[in-house]
Amino acid sequence: MRQRPSSRLLVVNAQGRLLLFRFVHRTGALAGSIFWAPPGGGLDAGESFEQAACRELLEETGLHIADPGPQVARRIVTFTMPDGIAVEADERYFLIHVATLKVSSALWTAEERAVVAEHAWWSQADLARATEQVWPEDMAGMLVDAGVWSSSR
Repeated sequence: MRQRPSSRLLVVNAQGRLLLFRFVHRTGALAGSIFWAPPGGGLDAGESFEQAACRELLEETGLHIADPGPQVARRIVTFTMPDGIAVEADERYFLIHVATLKVSSALWTAEERAVVAEHAWWSQADLARATEQVWPEDMAGMLVDAGVWSSSR
């Protein structure tokens, strides 16, 4: 199984809402799958997790940062990529606070343009009542552990 180190961004706005993208796969190995996930992706050759976090945030949202800050969560997970290749992903999560953010798709790849259907800012309550798959499944716990959301909800 191919190893895939990756960085993911938990982008939270001033209202405590989390940025998620809705992926709709119409073709390929993931045809028919629909899910929500935070921005992020695999490391380029020679890149650190922190460098990848900054690059991915810029590419997927248009926001430029010089340092993502400390890692707030990590998970190891296996899944199938859109091209059908199975990977074991070592995902590192970074918390990014923004006052506001108008998401830009200017730097999206052709594949991202084909599968990203929309984005939305989710509250803790929104996430708790999600009817579509959200990855990672323990994202609310990550935000509780990071001190962003309350454990009492």
